[in-house]
Amino acid sequence: MKVIAGLIGWLLLVAVLAYGALCLAMALMQDSLLYFPTPPSKRAYATLRVDGIELRYAEQPRGGERALLYLGGNAEDPSLALAGFADAFPGHAVYGLHYRGYAGSEGLPGEDALHADARALFDALRHRHPRITVVGRSLGTALAVRLAAERAVERLVLITPYDSIAAVAARHYPWLPVRFLLRDRYEAWRDAPRVRAPALLLLAGDDTLIPPQHGHALAGHFASGVAKVRVLRGTDHNSIGDAPAYWQALRELQTAP
Repeated sequence: MKVIAGLIGWLLLVAVLAYGALCLAMALMQDSLLYFPTPPSKRAYATLRVDGIELRYAEQPRGGERALLYLGGNAEDPSLALAGFADAFPGHAVYGLHYRGYAGSEGLPGEDALHADARALFDALRHRHPRITVVGRSLGTALAVRLAAERAVERLVLITPYDSIAAVAARHYPWLPVRFLLRDRYEAWRDAPRVRAPALLLLAGDDTLIPPQHGHALAGHFASGVAKVRVLRGTDHNSIGDAPAYWQALRELQTAP
């Protein structure tokens, strides 16, 4: 019996050590698991310097006081989205931020840095366009929500949004203590109560990367009457932009009060 007990104890120790090593490895690798930088975009871009870093941003400039600022998703070249937004938002200039380390922008991505970059570009654009709609997709959710909480935006649109990256990661890795391991948490729900601009949340009904439950959870943190939720059935995280209902929902914002 002592031999068996000793063997069990040894196996438990090995299991604990292996689990600890796995947690440590995931903690050390978290940036590579969270951020998926894209290669430099071959499309035309403008530049902005923030804290000594040269950021790129795509633009379809138009005169007038209205503009749209797009804060896109992971592994995305935002310049590819501009034509669609320009069509859905006639009369708006359209801009898309290339995150640090993405699509040719200098630096390395990180939560604080990306928030600072989004604020800097918004503030630069506001001198030209005092009425700016902010659109955040996927990773850009928390950036867009905080921007709308801290700045006077005209409207806020969130596409495949989440309440926090920590909550999404916990769903995908239930066997890991990700809420304790994550450094960049992107807790959009913390900033949502301070948003006063009308907000539209577009959720993909079949999204497995950011399941729609996270969008509904985020919606519950906005003040009463601020946020509207629309679930696009039959779409997933990547195909939501292919649905006619997606573009229709965006165009309807032009006539919304």
